Amino acid sequence: MKRKVIVIGGGAAGFFSAITCAQASKDAEVILLEKTNKLLSKVAVSGGGRCNVTHACFDNKTLTASYPRGEKQLKSAFSRFTTTDTIAWFESKGVKLKTEADGRMFPSTDKSETIIDCLLKEAKKAKVTIQTETGVSAIKTKFDGGFDVELTNGKVLECDKIILATGGSPKMQGFDWIQKLGHQIVEPIPSLFTFNIPNNPIVELQGIAVNPAKVKIVDSKLEFAGPTLITHWGLSGPAVLKLSAYGARLLAERNYEFSIQVSWLNQKKEEALRQELFNIKAANPHKQIGNSMPVVLPKRLLEFILEKSGVSPETRWAEVSKDHIQALQDNLLYDTYKVSGKTTFKEEFVTCGGVHLDDVDFKTMESKRCKGLHFAGEVLDIDGITGGFNFQAAWTTGFIAGHGVLK
Repeated sequence: MKRKVIVIGGGAAGFFSAITCAQASKDAEVILLEKTNKLLSKVAVSGGGRCNVTHACFDNKTLTASYPRGEKQLKSAFSRFTTTDTIAWFESKGVKLKTEADGRMFPSTDKSETIIDCLLKEAKKAKVTIQTETGVSAIKTKFDGGFDVELTNGKVLECDKIILATGGSPKMQGFDWIQKLGHQIVEPIPSLFTFNIPNNPIVELQGIAVNPAKVKIVDSKLEFAGPTLITHWGLSGPAVLKLSAYGARLLAERNYEFSIQVSWLNQKKEEALRQELFNIKAANPHKQIGNSMPVVLPKRLLEFILEKSGVSPETRWAEVSKDHIQALQDNLLYDTYKVSGKTTFKEEFVTCGGVHLDDVDFKTMESKRCKGLHFAGEVLDIDGITGGFNFQAAWTTGFIAGHGVLK
């Protein structure tokens, strides 16, 4: 007699768990339910439509450090299925991945359709039944074991095991039916967002990037260095996105009203910068400051910082005062901005929050509160920084859940 497994959610984690389960056992009948008419929608838009499959990080201790939430639990999970396994899995299906300079990995075609086609093909080959436009309204446990899955169209499906891979939800209501099964839910809030700096002239420099710049949240220990991009609404780029992920809870508590300090020169020390400024002033009194600053920054940004420091780019060094040099030093190393609000990435949004990790056995991804129910992907209180880490968590938890339901 076949074991019936229902996978709820047609995203990366749902597909990977369904394929894993169906491939691992011919005695498993696997049905995947997706409430919309779109499958793998996040895969389609990830990485600007190229799909950032994973990250070229092959040390699990370093890898887990890229998850603001879930680091401890993923240590054991990655020992069973990690980045090298992801690469090997896709390459065994004919999908070659390439590594970019920052460690992000994409299909060599640079098209997310390559990953989508692969997953759809493998699901079909493994005889996974896929039902779109099939929403779930409730899960009921049966007295003799197994579940009744109540659909929004009024139908009821019976099954032996369930893998819940519904992704993150921006509101608590999205977890109501999971809560009814006895699970603790960590309140969902946005992670991976950019900082809005309204009514500040810096936004006129949109498109300028500095790599690396260091961004720090004032009145906290949180800071990250890396590529920082000026946009028409404020600041973005990997340094800002990492900061938003690790500071997600803190920034939500502050209602996204906070201040940041930007060091456009990253690790440059005060003393060294001050000495360089005084040295060039002494050696080049007749040169214009805009053409002879001892720092390497985009021209428009440097002119902006000079003006902010009360110095015109045409000013000669002989006319630059000690106060000007102090202002230049402060604006290069401690440039401060008031952040008011955030901008999230629409279809690519990532939440922190979800099913409490204490409720899950990471050896099988089975619920400790509801036997036979397993979890995979972003429905859990796990999220990574930008760079392919969230998909890696999806592949890993999906793989473990796919095998876990067969135990």
